[in-house]
Amino acid sequence: MKTSLKNKLIEIARTYYSDLDPSHSFSHIERVLLNAEKIAKTEKEADLEVIVPAVLFHDVVTYAKNDPRNKLATEESATKAQQILMSIPEFPKEKIKLIKSCINKTSFSKGLRAETIEERILQDADMLEATGAISIMRTFTTGGVISRALYDTKGPFAKKRQTDDFKYSLDLFYSRLLKVKDRMNTKEGKRLAKRRTEFLHKFLEELTLEINGK
Repeated sequence: MKTSLKNKLIEIARTYYSDLDPSHSFSHIERVLLNAEKIAKTEKEADLEVIVPAVLFHDVVTYAKNDPRNKLATEESATKAQQILMSIPEFPKEKIKLIKSCINKTSFSKGLRAETIEERILQDADMLEATGAISIMRTFTTGGVISRALYDTKGPFAKKRQTDDFKYSLDLFYSRLLKVKDRMNTKEGKRLAKRRTEFLHKFLEELTLEINGK
């Protein structure tokens, strides 16, 4: 991918993200891009002209986690990405359909199967944001934004109850963060997720001690 086109896409994408949602600010996009480029180096025939714009615009439409419209965000982001890319004269228009498909496959909750190498890379790059140290920061930041409790004081670690990650931030560890490693597609993605998941377990061990006053 030409550096000039990449830089132009980055600057355009930057204008669509706000710091009002720290979990989906442009810093999130920058980290996902780093993840994607790292993984792409280990995969043959990965097309950066698909991967880079798919990363840059995959969260261009977002809603609060407790907003009913949240389930529509990936489809709306894919449509918005198409509109943006169609307006850029030098962007190869034949890549846009592939980019839309990549974006549509990023929803964790829908669990859609990635078919192309670009879809697998984008899924992995984005899911890496849902495990490890950064995922802890994003989980509790989002929880604060939507006034979600830190944890259930009667059963913090959901050992004898169903998880409810709309009500308790810590429950998201069990419904999503700790499951990411089993959802990865690529060898490099799996390696990175394994390391990050190990850190989550260490965090939970320390949290258990602190909550129990030990």
